[in-house]
Amino acid sequence: MFNGGGNMAGMMKKVQKMQNEMKKMQDELKRKTVEVSSGGGAVKIVMDGEKQVQSLIIAPAAVDPEDIEMLQDLISAAFNEATKKVDEMMAQEMGKLTSGLGLPPGLL
Repeated sequence: MFNGGGNMAGMMKKVQKMQNEMKKMQDELKRKTVEVSSGGGAVKIVMDGEKQVQSLIIAPAAVDPEDIEMLQDLISAAFNEATKKVDEMMAQEMGKLTSGLGLPPGLL
């Protein structure tokens, strides 16, 4: 009934190869980091590809006991920007991996 069983075997090989490449990419992304700052460098965050904060540096001038809310806002802004950059980095790498598949945008 189905013709071209060899095509199915070829397709399975491609899927397996893509899975291996995806695993390798994920491992590489774990080691990559992004660095962002907010408040003109008052707060700096380094985050890895797993969205784990590797370092948080707060300039002494940013610590004002009379204005803790400002420091909280700076930390939140830096964290949010770092998370966004990691997402963009992951999407870019995923795009490289899936570009040859001919899939419609948004399928993966």
